[in-house]
Amino acid sequence: MRIVQELLFVILFGTAVWLFAQKAGRIRKSILLGRDKDLNDHPDQRWKNLLLLAFGQKKMFRNPLVAVLHFFVYAGFLIINIEILEIILDGILGTHRLFVPVLGSLYPVLISLFEVLAVLVTVGCAIFLIRRNILKLKRFISKDLDGWPRSDANYILITEIVLMLLFLTMNSADQALQAKGAAHYIPTGNFWVSGMFAHFFSSMSDGSLEALERGCWWLHIAGVLAFLNYLPYSKHLHIILAFPNAYYASLEPKGEMENMPAVQHEVQLMLQPELAANAPASDTMPKFGAKDVMDLTWKNLLDAYSCTECGRCSAACPANITGKLLSPRKIMMDTRDRLEEVGRNIKANGAFTDDKKSLLRDYISEEELRACTTCNACVQECPVSINPLDIILQLRRQLVMEESSAPAEWTGMFSNIENNMAPWKFSMDDRDKWTGE
Repeated sequence: MRIVQELLFVILFGTAVWLFAQKAGRIRKSILLGRDKDLNDHPDQRWKNLLLLAFGQKKMFRNPLVAVLHFFVYAGFLIINIEILEIILDGILGTHRLFVPVLGSLYPVLISLFEVLAVLVTVGCAIFLIRRNILKLKRFISKDLDGWPRSDANYILITEIVLMLLFLTMNSADQALQAKGAAHYIPTGNFWVSGMFAHFFSSMSDGSLEALERGCWWLHIAGVLAFLNYLPYSKHLHIILAFPNAYYASLEPKGEMENMPAVQHEVQLMLQPELAANAPASDTMPKFGAKDVMDLTWKNLLDAYSCTECGRCSAACPANITGKLLSPRKIMMDTRDRLEEVGRNIKANGAFTDDKKSLLRDYISEEELRACTTCNACVQECPVSINPLDIILQLRRQLVMEESSAPAEWTGMFSNIENNMAPWKFSMDDRDKWTGE
């Protein structure tokens, strides 16, 4: 019987890891569809960002209460899953609590700490469910989250609560079996949380207790493996991608926009026509801006997959606050949705086949893009270093520089800059006349 259980576990574990690796590989390929961008400078600062923003969740602590709750859920869930190593080895080897002889008296202390964290995770998730579904904070009831995104967040929180309760129930049943001297349930010492509830199970028979303990064990590990494979389809993929995303975050000042060398060269020739004779000829016309996800950089696409859909960006966006159509959160969600669609297209056809769609217009409208004030509030607020503004600017460049699509007010300004080298409708010779009046 034990061999059958070991075989079933190996099949379950191997299948889960294989499926996750397949999906992770497809996500990686999708991200690498973006244009290349070198973000390997200043590694010391990048490691600092990773430690402070991803591990330390520095930006979250602007709201200390929410930050502490989130830290309990985040750190607790990750640390508790260290115990998964023992469960996996027990499942493969057919043992029970393999690390007890190795860790000795330290073992019950570690499990007890894991149990305390499990309680904190449960409390934190319950409070977050209340905030989303009962208190209904404004950023959680936005139409951006209608449908699957809202359900996704609730499913994850409920799943985490269930997994923690299974962990605690498993340990309580285990403690009760130890007290009864059941075979294979070696003494581990008292667990701080589950030990308080073990006596509630003492009236159960050994067989019933063992079925409860084994049932919780199987449901817990199966739930963790199912959660692992749910992550790539969920906003909670940020649990993994927040770390590389923080490392590769832009180190440029937030108000500084990326220059386009091709445009800069044309401006230099306009200001100094004598340079045109020595300018190198180019056989290809540069492409300005981005129309679809393949025109964005790989970092933009990593941003899209890293989005937590928390809505802090949209809550801080002045355009969104004043009722305009723009929502930075929606920009990131639309980019991810389009990238997923492109990925499915490539998987089905071997290479991308034109589907007569693009990120611009089919997912993100001109009205949304033109509402942006480029204030960088969304960039500042994002807890995982996402830059929605960079995507907005690239799509706007496509509209203006490739399609000559701009509001009349912008067109007048462009004309003035071209003719007068300034946004105002005055020639350079006339600009200082007011000083003589």
